[in-house]
Amino acid sequence: MTLQTPLDVAHDGAIARLTLNRPDMRNAFDEALIAALTSAVKQAAQDPRVRVLLLTGAGKAFCAGGDLNWMRKMATHTDADNRADASRLADMLHTIWACPKPVVACVNGDAYAGGMGLLSACDIAIAADTAHFCLSETRLGLLPATISPYVIRAMGERAANRYFLTAERFDAATALRLGLLHDVVPAERLHDEANAICRTLCANGPDAVQASKRLVRDFAGQPINAALIADTVERIAACRSTDEAREGVAAFLEKREPSWRQAS
Repeated sequence: MTLQTPLDVAHDGAIARLTLNRPDMRNAFDEALIAALTSAVKQAAQDPRVRVLLLTGAGKAFCAGGDLNWMRKMATHTDADNRADASRLADMLHTIWACPKPVVACVNGDAYAGGMGLLSACDIAIAADTAHFCLSETRLGLLPATISPYVIRAMGERAANRYFLTAERFDAATALRLGLLHDVVPAERLHDEANAICRTLCANGPDAVQASKRLVRDFAGQPINAALIADTVERIAACRSTDEAREGVAAFLEKREPSWRQAS
């Protein structure tokens, strides 16, 4: 009998498709899934063939957060064991957030607790209109600590103040209004729309996409002062002298496709 892997990894041209593959457990995290997802993102980040990562879930849910059986087991472990376990989850989220290549969350169903952190760590999040969301930790006497930096950035402090405390369930339209999602589409169109976003990303200069992602990471929330302005000047000056920028401008003027678009 073939054992089911917790994460399915497939390559479609320049797109690395990562599918959480525990549908019977609503794709809840356990040690194996956390390790597999961390490893897969790190490998895709280093793979020159990969331009974008697409993250989704098998079955009806995107991710239900932590596997309760796994969490029950951890409750009997030592403080050191729990710290190490929490560190692995935190490392997984940071690996996704810090991935140099864009990561698109294709939220095919409900995202609860850690699943909210997962989609918040991605660069772009698109969801089916049937998906629901919940920061459910306080219902269990827990708190959303490891996911909080990413969720607060995604939905804002004011919204986080409500939903962290109340553990209310809310729908995709509310998630869109809060800024947690970039788009909501009918469930039957979700994968087509996510694929279209990935193709759009692949049509752009790969180095420019990665550098633009770094811009957001480095400049968000920073004061617009002389040091930041000088940094922007250095970055665009360095970019203009690259082979990619020369090719992009030349292709535009010559009314042809740039080499990276042909390659993808």
